[in-house]
Amino acid sequence: MRALMDVTLPGFRPVDDDTQDTWTNDHGDVLGVQFFGLVPDLPAGLDDGPALRAGLAHHMARSGAGLIEASVKPLGGLPALRQIVKVPLPGRQHGQGFVGSFTVPRATCSTAVTFMSAERGTTGMREAMVMAKVGHEQYFRPHPYAPDVQGGLPFHVADHQGYDAEFPDHPLSKVRRTLDVLAARVRVAPGFAALPPFEGPHPG
Repeated sequence: MRALMDVTLPGFRPVDDDTQDTWTNDHGDVLGVQFFGLVPDLPAGLDDGPALRAGLAHHMARSGAGLIEASVKPLGGLPALRQIVKVPLPGRQHGQGFVGSFTVPRATCSTAVTFMSAERGTTGMREAMVMAKVGHEQYFRPHPYAPDVQGGLPFHVADHQGYDAEFPDHPLSKVRRTLDVLAARVRVAPGFAALPPFEGPHPG
């Protein structure tokens, strides 16, 4: 199903001539769109923010990643889950990738647009400089969505949006800017918008 429209961004080109759902740019960033013909696998409904965010934080930690932000925002006139996640880079001892996404769930399916930007060259500069400013004791924090979460990539203050202006070329800063552009640009296909809304996971 063609669920999202006007997704492409300036400077991006198809990764493969045979696909119309994945694009990249000269910096190696990746933009993608996926449709899932299954009941959305979300831990709670979009109207239950605390349970939704806590469930997502635990899920990401179990997968070895780290949830930075999660909120419900409009995309093309429909409620969408906006997430930013950090992930280890496969096959590399250092560096992280940052993935921003909007997931638009409906009762029996969902669609998502994602943007990923990875650290290249010297890694960890943002984290090191912020830690030097705030000190080790104030750097690492319990996860605000799930203080009991364990495992995965740790939650820390260097990922806060307030540091994006100081590090405008950092992948996390680029992810946040790109999500803002997508929020203003993406439209939802009328047929997808007309589907019954997602009201939460089925009991049991």
